[in-house]
Amino acid sequence: MAVVEVRNLVIEYRRLFRPPLRAVDNLSFEVREGEIVGFLGVNGAGKTSTIKAIMGFQPPTSGSIRLFGLSATDPRARQQVGFLPETALYSPYLTPYETLRLYGELHGLRGHALKAQVEALLEALKIDHKAHTLNKHLSKGMLQRVGIAQALLGDPKLLVLDEVSSGLDPIGRRELRDLLKVQQARGVTIFFSSHDLNEVATICDRILILHQGRLIAEHTLSELAGYPGSLEDYFVATVQSGRDALLKEVAA
Repeated sequence: MAVVEVRNLVIEYRRLFRPPLRAVDNLSFEVREGEIVGFLGVNGAGKTSTIKAIMGFQPPTSGSIRLFGLSATDPRARQQVGFLPETALYSPYLTPYETLRLYGELHGLRGHALKAQVEALLEALKIDHKAHTLNKHLSKGMLQRVGIAQALLGDPKLLVLDEVSSGLDPIGRRELRDLLKVQQARGVTIFFSSHDLNEVATICDRILILHQGRLIAEHTLSELAGYPGSLEDYFVATVQSGRDALLKEVAA
């Protein structure tokens, strides 16, 4: 079953006195149930625009997005999604405990179920010792852990994570990998962008490489096992090849 279906997605941004900027160009892909899929690309490739469209924050110029077989804007689909944006901003005058309670209430959680889930997530993300410290006094890595905990509220069936390991130290990244594997074992589908290719190589089942808004490569990690270099080597070579193809197309 395809949990995420993107078909012929085009996203353009209007610009004053200039032609629209095409950030995503006729993009199509699927994410199947239970997969961990890494969404890769250099800065400006169109990853965040695509993720915003999947989450219903950015209306597509054309094309379609479906989650669990429903429109991406259908509340029944969105209730099953946990989301971590590239830059998560939380009130500096709330604590992690209060932040998670607020987001839990927005999910519809109440009473003992809410309290139990908040406490469990604080412990799982190893921020229970900072539960009652104001967010403004937390490090970037600690705030990222709060964001990951927020994404897990309500036991989502799909996690969409933009630059999920941003701000985490090596121990935090290892703990994150373990956490995502636990979620996958529970049947959760995970779609995330990252510039940390070691992390991607460790936990992903499949990768998608985006360049100039276009999908230029799609592989399972097992298909790349015979590649003579690292995933980073493959990524750099693939993006360079994509640039060369684009330059030839423009020249033609």
